[in-house]
Amino acid sequence: MVRAHRFLISAAHKSSGKTTVAVGLAAALSARGLSVQPFKKGPDYIDPMWLTLASGRRCRNLDPYLSDEAEILVAFARHAANADVALVEGNKGLYDGLALDGSNSNAAVARMLGLPVVLVIDARGMTRGIAPLILGYQAFDRDIRIAGVILNQLGGSRHEAKLRAVIEHYTDVPVLGAVHHDPRLAIVERHLGLMPCNETGDAPAHIADIGAVIGSQVDLDRLLAIAGDVPPLAALAGNPLPAPIAAAAPPCSASTADLRIGIAQDRAFGFYYADDLDAFAAAGATLVAFDTLADKHLPDVDALVIGGGFPELFAHELEANAPLRERIRIAIDAGLPVYAECGGLMYLSRSLTHEGHTYRMVGTIEGDVVMHERPVGRGYVVLSETSAFPWPAPTTEATEVRAHEFHYASLENLATDTRFAYCVRRGHGVDGERDGIITRNVLASFAHRRSTDRSNWAARFVAFVRACGYSQRRAANRGWVDPSRACDRLVV
Repeated sequence: MVRAHRFLISAAHKSSGKTTVAVGLAAALSARGLSVQPFKKGPDYIDPMWLTLASGRRCRNLDPYLSDEAEILVAFARHAANADVALVEGNKGLYDGLALDGSNSNAAVARMLGLPVVLVIDARGMTRGIAPLILGYQAFDRDIRIAGVILNQLGGSRHEAKLRAVIEHYTDVPVLGAVHHDPRLAIVERHLGLMPCNETGDAPAHIADIGAVIGSQVDLDRLLAIAGDVPPLAALAGNPLPAPIAAAAPPCSASTADLRIGIAQDRAFGFYYADDLDAFAAAGATLVAFDTLADKHLPDVDALVIGGGFPELFAHELEANAPLRERIRIAIDAGLPVYAECGGLMYLSRSLTHEGHTYRMVGTIEGDVVMHERPVGRGYVVLSETSAFPWPAPTTEATEVRAHEFHYASLENLATDTRFAYCVRRGHGVDGERDGIITRNVLASFAHRRSTDRSNWAARFVAFVRACGYSQRRAANRGWVDPSRACDRLVV
């Protein structure tokens, strides 16, 4: 039986270096031979990429706005059950959240899952003032156990000594680590947060460096002792525990799935929730990765999924790969079902303008994307499906769709007869009132959906693909398929 070690790592405020510390801890603990299952609170895609690479296990999102408590408890118990350590990284500050009562804050997740909290504090310029900060965080919610702090961005050994003395004198919270300012720890930040690790080949080496530094400046044994003082997983999700998710089929192996769905995974596109990938497999689909920057042909598939990312940063390369763009357009014209989110919508548009340069895209969506300096849509959204929504709707699903958007793009010059899948109740979408452009068998939106018990979009899309019967026509469209691909890159 794996001994449970579980904790939530949070911060006093955004940009405290929490993700860097979390990535470093995942790498350092993994280097000790421990299996680390990472989780990320909220709708983030980028931090989970780093945590996945640091731990070697797919990071799972825990989002109380998009999922109900029962679903979060079961998911956490399932994925933590066969790991030595479950590390949950919060978003923003410990008590920050959308709801005034804190019901979807990081603290609420810690309370729900019975997790001790490790608080990362950016201590630049602080000495005695750190004590009331810690005491205030303790007093604000007595049900939250702040089990330790990790001091970050310290100016040197004297600074560290002063802070340790103050914290020991005024509080009962142990200092688990003191991380000095170090250029090696820096991860490039952009408007959406950290740079995705899929954009650089240096990420594994960078993570190893971060793990070595964090591992040498944090008392890992003491951290594990605190993380081991937690209730049994069975107490969270009921007994017996839910079975762990089976691993996906390895590349080039046989699969019992009856559909093949191409999924864009490269430097331009990579924003996918791990649970959504599992939902595709559960619905009977094999995911086949393709590269929009390098591949000249599509794999032999029944449908495409093109998720979010940063196509604007790779617009020149996307434009230069005209053979793939043309084959995607031809396949869509022939009836290929496609689901695209945010960056995927931008790629399917007629053009993309970024920093004064305009690039040709696929051209399926008769509209032009323009990038702006400030966000156009940002945060959680609430949508309702219109009568034009193309996918079959199970009667058990809620009519309200909760999702997330974060885009600096606007979509201009759309035709007046454009059909939309959603009315926007909260958020911006395409024009402040509508989102989800429908053309042929394509649904493309700025909203990022997540497959949950409340709204399993992946299963609905698979059902739609089956209803389209597109697999019966694959052989007649070999102009967009590369017959030389002997071994497709299956998503694992």
